[in-house]
Amino acid sequence: MTMEFTKMHGLENDYIYINTFQERVANPSQLARAVSDRHSGVGSDGLILVGAPVADVAPEAAADVGMRIFNADGSEAQMCGNGIRCVAKFAVERGLSRKNPLRIQTQRGTLAVSWRADAHGKVQEVSVDMGLPILEMRLIPAKIPGIAAESHVVGVELPASWWTFDANATASNLSHWKNTCGFDGKVSLVSMGNPHAIFWCDDVSKVPLEIVGPMIEHHSAFPQRMNAHFAQRESDSRVTMRTWERGSGITRACGTGACAVLVAGALEGKLSQKCQVLLPGGALQVEWAGPGHCVIMTGPAVEVCRGTLSNELAQKAN
Repeated sequence: MTMEFTKMHGLENDYIYINTFQERVANPSQLARAVSDRHSGVGSDGLILVGAPVADVAPEAAADVGMRIFNADGSEAQMCGNGIRCVAKFAVERGLSRKNPLRIQTQRGTLAVSWRADAHGKVQEVSVDMGLPILEMRLIPAKIPGIAAESHVVGVELPASWWTFDANATASNLSHWKNTCGFDGKVSLVSMGNPHAIFWCDDVSKVPLEIVGPMIEHHSAFPQRMNAHFAQRESDSRVTMRTWERGSGITRACGTGACAVLVAGALEGKLSQKCQVLLPGGALQVEWAGPGHCVIMTGPAVEVCRGTLSNELAQKAN
């Protein structure tokens, strides 16, 4: 048994892509864990399946191709901003569809994706209509004592007790990292089809993300776990961020997270409606005209390599 794969990345947020028009993947969670391992697999932040969209949807949600996203730990994600740009490149360059805009079905719904190719037909840049941001706390979903389920959590001050979920943490070392990075003690919650918690600080490089990230991901306030982002305002139109993604850990970029950071920043009066979002893997352009409008994200999509999974790895798909 063999299986063809493609490795692609959006700002170094890398996934293994499988064409399920041609390949059968009965156990995507198991395959995701196997191929994502950076020592015994191909190495990636997860697995994305590109195939036929689900047919039984409303006509307005009809799609050209569908995508499913699985994190490195095997859990399924609703959406991936960097991944969907690569799906567009994958679909266009392999002849699955050359529509522009391309309509891609995700667990967030069907999203319109516009693409620009070079003279050789290679897709270089992709813009995605990411849909409306979701702000109602119960829909994120999140549960914070003292805040109504229907409320929007925007720049909400967190009590000191919120950070005592680590049994090994002391008051002194908890306050140390906050002081070191200039954490402002507040949180904003935004869903872009998947949940995001945004925290602002003066220097994101000084956040111990490998410690704080998993604690936030698994906090009892977040029943479906949480993506955590620390953001640093550079100007009205520039923001730097670092990410801990649920199920994958520290990643080089997060497209949906970049959208959530802009929405949170605009609502808090920190950012303008159009920003360059700087991530460890590169920059995204994100626009949001405010409540009632969709978020537009633009960035690159890059193919790294194509190959064939070994029989041992390919068997993990079943």
